[in-house]
Amino acid sequence: MNKSFKFLLILTLVVVTQFSGFSNVSSATEIANGDVEQQWWWKKDHPKEDEDLPRLGGGSENPERNREQPISNIILQQRYPETVVLQGPATENKIALTFDDGPDPRFSEQVLDVLAEYNVPATFFVMGSRAIAYPEIVKRMDAEGHIIGNHTYFHPNLVKEADLATLEREVTRTEDTLNDILGYRTKLFRAPYGFLYNELVEKLAQLDYSVIVWSVDSLDWQEDPPTEIAANVLNDVQPGAIILMHDGGDWDADRTNTIASLRQIIPALKEQGYEFVTVPDLLGIPYNK
Repeated sequence: MNKSFKFLLILTLVVVTQFSGFSNVSSATEIANGDVEQQWWWKKDHPKEDEDLPRLGGGSENPERNREQPISNIILQQRYPETVVLQGPATENKIALTFDDGPDPRFSEQVLDVLAEYNVPATFFVMGSRAIAYPEIVKRMDAEGHIIGNHTYFHPNLVKEADLATLEREVTRTEDTLNDILGYRTKLFRAPYGFLYNELVEKLAQLDYSVIVWSVDSLDWQEDPPTEIAANVLNDVQPGAIILMHDGGDWDADRTNTIASLRQIIPALKEQGYEFVTVPDLLGIPYNK
């Protein structure tokens, strides 16, 4: 009896051990498969950060653009009419498309392809850190008749930084970078998020810049469907409009809908009799110093 009991006990232990081993293998396989599935899901919904793409120093447009400005650009334009511009003259059916946050290798060239298809010039406000990383895209912008403006080096929130030295460093470093690439010093500046205050505008005037804001916001940074982005533009456009769009964004931004919306915006506005021009052409100001 004792021998039989011992035999049964040993047999049970062997079976349990083997089953446990099988279970462990099965569990490990399931975990591994789960990891693969989890990694696939993460990659699908949360694109991997591109280490080569310089980040926006102040954070993504969304939600940063939702923060309240200390002074509206309308008031700044009234205080500094020789420096801050919201739109062009309403006497002619001319409008200007503008794009911020490039050059972005994921989206900028697709934007350029659409503009070339419709023979439309635009003005690109580029980040210095991205210009130096992707100079070939900046050169293409210039070669295809577009104008390049200064959008700081690392895209900080200049109001939050509240430091004139930071502004000057960001602006002059970008100006030097663009001069090395293009052979001219741009005179056009647009602040990240459009955020400025009195002293910053005064410093930009000392640096011989025209501060270009906008009169029509596509809100494409919200990544709404192309029809909504197009509606934001088409419903607000008027002669002399400066239209804000984005050909780049932070690492998790997607400008695919912006690109698609251009195929609705451009034909519709051309049909209405609007002529697309660059910001300097719209305003009658020089683009370089």
